[in-house]
Amino acid sequence: MSCLGWIKRRRCKSGRQGSASGPAATTTTTMTTASAVSTSRSDDSSGPAGRPASKSTGSAASSQPSISSLYEERGHGQLRAFDYEELRGATNDFGRAQKLGEGGFGGVYKGFVRPHDAGNGNGNGKGDSRIAVAVKRLNQRGLQGHKQWLAEVQFLGVLEHPNLVKLLGYCAVDGERGAQRLLVYEYMPNKSLEDHLFSRIYTPLSWNRRLQIILGAAEGLAYLHEGLELQVIYRDFKASNILLDKDFQAKLSDFGLAREGPTEGNTHVSTAVVGTHGYAAPDYIETGHLTSKSDVWSFGVVLYEILTGRRSLDRNRPQGEQKLLEWVGQFPPDSRNFRMIMDPKLRGEYSSKAAREIAKLAQSCLLKNSKERPAMSEVVEVLRRAVQAELASADKAPSTGKGKRVDVAPPSRR
Repeated sequence: MSCLGWIKRRRCKSGRQGSASGPAATTTTTMTTASAVSTSRSDDSSGPAGRPASKSTGSAASSQPSISSLYEERGHGQLRAFDYEELRGATNDFGRAQKLGEGGFGGVYKGFVRPHDAGNGNGNGKGDSRIAVAVKRLNQRGLQGHKQWLAEVQFLGVLEHPNLVKLLGYCAVDGERGAQRLLVYEYMPNKSLEDHLFSRIYTPLSWNRRLQIILGAAEGLAYLHEGLELQVIYRDFKASNILLDKDFQAKLSDFGLAREGPTEGNTHVSTAVVGTHGYAAPDYIETGHLTSKSDVWSFGVVLYEILTGRRSLDRNRPQGEQKLLEWVGQFPPDSRNFRMIMDPKLRGEYSSKAAREIAKLAQSCLLKNSKERPAMSEVVEVLRRAVQAELASADKAPSTGKGKRVDVAPPSRR
């Protein structure tokens, strides 16, 4: 694989190679970043549109660091190189009972592993403890999965924010059974926003909780766009990629499609179009020009999903209601019938004023001209003001009509 330099560090012990449960004659390999090429400059070079990945014309090359150089500087030593047999045992041989889900990358399994410092002889009594993790196992079919695996290692080896899922480590093994590529994350016990918005298995999310979740997701996205030496474009913002921890704090996950943003003097990154239908910005689909405003569009879609409890695309609904954005367009935020779009699972327990303000914010994120869409830092401020307004009016009498006033927890500032 030209986009990744590999050096062989060690061979599995002969006893393990001969065991009935282990892969035969496997060789464990680990990544060296010295020769690794930034995935953001290469991972779409042969995409379905046949369009080479390139930057827009601009000024001379800037000194902006790449994600691979930042990973070499910061991230490589922070991630743990897991042993394949340890992860195999931790997930009960990737058993069906341990499976949390399946995505384009591959299966995700719950497992339990020793902490990184366990068994180091420090006498702290933690040697037998286990921590819950989520193990993502690469589907061996196709090369795109490997590129996404590398992108996640590099991006999450550098990125650090309370609203981004934490990557604990990785595993890379080449053997007779083929290449094994795995990623190990902190475990998110409350699954995803998608599960809680659209599945009947879970208790419906309250208005309070929805506001807190979408604010957290906005803060994570703002960090990617504006909180680093370089800009990161997420490129796959959707409800299923917003994971929820034990306290329902939102954490963005799945960075396999993430890209570095344009360098100084450039307006966009030209790339093959990838993402999820129903969330990708139409200007990005039409031109292949990727900017942070492409993420803002996707955020606007999820804002409407939060309000309505409907998927961006749902073929099971009547013909005129299958496409969410077309349907909500019939009920503008200032119209008398706006309440028709609100999720019936809320049972009217929401602030009508705040709901209208959030719908207006969604509309601004969905403007046709991408330059007119707000930056994510502006989106965060609007959401914070909406939450603060709820706090200020919490002691007032409930509003009349279909929208009832409910208490809202104060926003966290990070």
